[in-house]
Amino acid sequence: MAPRMDNPSLVVPGALQPLLDLSEVIGKVGVPQSTLDFIRLRVASLNGRVYTFPTEPADKRLPQVDSWRTEPSFTDAERAALELAEAVTLQTDAANAPTDEVWADAAKHYTDVQLGALVMHISLVNFWNRVNVATHQDDAVWR
Repeated sequence: MAPRMDNPSLVVPGALQPLLDLSEVIGKVGVPQSTLDFIRLRVASLNGRVYTFPTEPADKRLPQVDSWRTEPSFTDAERAALELAEAVTLQTDAANAPTDEVWADAAKHYTDVQLGALVMHISLVNFWNRVNVATHQDDAVWR
């Protein structure tokens, strides 16, 4: 399917840099990059985006992220982050926001600053996915 337009982050003047800056800030609060990568892949999958791996990824678990619930190689902290990512991504209104149990499980593994960063990261990935899906941007290549 051909794109409907150029990517809006490139079309709207001044839009791209603040999004990149937010992503950079999120990456500096101590959440492992691998966890952020897992979230990016899982949220993208839930949003119908497909990542292509041009070579073997450094972390062999990346292609297995959709099966994180049954794949034994994910840590409890990674599982809690992925469960939070799914809950935030799939919420349709305030009534079905992440449950207290999902939040409490994530809070066992992450500080408030890290939890805040996780929620912002999940939301930012959802933002990018929705922009790309709405405008028919090509599926992404993992970099």
